[in-house]
Amino acid sequence: MSTQYFEGVGRRKSATARVRIYPGGSGEVVVNDKALNEYFPREGDVTALMEPLEVSEMQGGLDMTVVVKGGGITGQTGAVRLGLARALIKYQPELRPVMRRAGLLTRDAREKERKKPGLKRARKAPTYTKR
Repeated sequence: MSTQYFEGVGRRKSATARVRIYPGGSGEVVVNDKALNEYFPREGDVTALMEPLEVSEMQGGLDMTVVVKGGGITGQTGAVRLGLARALIKYQPELRPVMRRAGLLTRDAREKERKKPGLKRARKAPTYTKR
């Protein structure tokens, strides 16, 4: 990999991903020192996080390294997707309108709601018993 890279940070739920793209590569993707399909074994996750590359028509021309922490599989997938879209915009700023139309630059702000006292979860109340 070359030393020149472009970085983007993505967040989703409680996951954070730092994505670095290296122009002029062979399309190699490394996530937390593992191959992409080894770290994200579900096919839908790989398709979702590679969507920014498909929209920008840059599959195979960039190497990518990802460091992702926190959250679960879905949150990490969303975080990597946003981080990749942001890194691509730093690499080629003219991609911003295309990415915006595809909905890839919007941060999904939904977080887990906190548990309230007297309830079982955030909103679930204990079952009412008459006797």
